[in-house]
Amino acid sequence: MRSELFSAENLEKESAQPGMRLQNSKMLKIELNGEAMARVGSMVAYQGQVQFQALGSGGLGKFLKQKLTGEGVPLMKLTGRGDVFLADFAKDVHVIDLEPGDVLSINGSSVLAFDSTLQYDIRMVQGAGMASSSGLFNCVFTGHGRIAITTKGTPVVLNVDAPTYVDPQAAVCWSANLQTGYHRAEQLGLGTLLGRRTGEAFTMTFAGQGFVVVQPSEEPPIMGSGAQEQQGGLLGGLLS
Repeated sequence: MRSELFSAENLEKESAQPGMRLQNSKMLKIELNGEAMARVGSMVAYQGQVQFQALGSGGLGKFLKQKLTGEGVPLMKLTGRGDVFLADFAKDVHVIDLEPGDVLSINGSSVLAFDSTLQYDIRMVQGAGMASSSGLFNCVFTGHGRIAITTKGTPVVLNVDAPTYVDPQAAVCWSANLQTGYHRAEQLGLGTLLGRRTGEAFTMTFAGQGFVVVQPSEEPPIMGSGAQEQQGGLLGGLLS
């Protein structure tokens, strides 16, 4: 049987070392020898002896925070020995190595999988206030290990060496040491009152030394700004 389908670039990538690596730009391969964490529903194939255990958002505390914030990662634990292939609606997959001392803030919808040696929590984005209907809460990862994230399209990595402004729905992840805030990008005027809007009412601001990963697509807001404002008052006390 002959076909371009069976070309070398489409064959399974083999490695002598366990762990996660890219099978291709849209698919992650985990050569599992122990355990790893992955987004629920992201498994597209596996070989070997692997068990899947749903964990909600990673514990009761994170589950409650996820219900209140709309953020978090619905997780499953992979255990055993074998090869597991993960994907998320053909989004681009990127692997990041976190070293001790690194802290990464990431949109929960962009998390595909991570080593069980990493820890994460759901935190309010500093300076966000009640300005936007999305991006108020992110997952913050620390520890030593690998994490795989997804982007809708090829992202740009901005080096924050000057005041930087990003649509909150396009911001995938950033250095957690950056100072964040929100900036009104749309000027109020007669056109705004008559319903003529730019669609860019607010942008996230970043300052300090670090990076921001921006995807060429905007995630839809989780809820309306009114609901987010009511939610924020409650969460200000719970998550501070």
